[in-house]
Amino acid sequence: MGAAEATLVFVAGVLAGTINTVVGSGTLVTFPTLLFFGYPPVVANVSNTVGLVAGGLTGSWGYRHELRGAGATLRRWAPMSLLGGVVGAVLLLVLDPAAFRTVVPVLIGLGVLLVAVGPRLTAWATARRGTAVPATEEHSRRRALVLLAGIFGTAVYGGYFGAAQGVILMGLLTTLTSEGLQRLNGIKNVLSTIVNAVAALTFVVVAPDQVDWLVAGLIALGALVGGLLGSRVGRRLPPAVLRAVIITIGLVAIVRMVWFG
Repeated sequence: MGAAEATLVFVAGVLAGTINTVVGSGTLVTFPTLLFFGYPPVVANVSNTVGLVAGGLTGSWGYRHELRGAGATLRRWAPMSLLGGVVGAVLLLVLDPAAFRTVVPVLIGLGVLLVAVGPRLTAWATARRGTAVPATEEHSRRRALVLLAGIFGTAVYGGYFGAAQGVILMGLLTTLTSEGLQRLNGIKNVLSTIVNAVAALTFVVVAPDQVDWLVAGLIALGALVGGLLGSRVGRRLPPAVLRAVIITIGLVAIVRMVWFG
């Protein structure tokens, strides 16, 4: 790896760590970057997942004030993220790599779409919460079960690929809970970090040959910085600018994989 490539991978890690903390789509920066430099899709995905754990830790720590009093909520939801992350990671390893190459453009496209419609989804969910009638006990239980199932499904997706995992989570949490948005963003960071961490551990234990440690290390160093930036400075950046960058990179990745892969 040359100096220019190493620098760009590190910068991609910084951007991904920042974007994951603020929006939740950092993989759409790092994964296409690794594909551009010729890394196989599965190796790129595995190494990226391992590296981004560091950014999740600093991003979650940066939201520690918003997370005060959320311990009971996290204890209810975190097991679903843990189990789903393991399932998604195992699926990535046991399914034919050709299937991953086929489905990744679709997953990136889904991530790009979710990033694009994320603000409208959040606005709709916020308006819906503001006009909703009080729920009955039975309805509350049903909604809690739907929420747990949704967190598990999102975690499976996150363990398998992960792009826009945070966007999916925020749409889910804002729709089905009454917590404030800043606290939900902090919870989203914790749950996403759990998914990435257990998926990364699964990869390291089961398929260490799929981890490019130099790439993972560069992304980790960048993501450490990015997580802090995202929790402090990134929230002041125009969300539209971040979304535009993510969408552009995602579309370029799709074109490269479909027509030049």
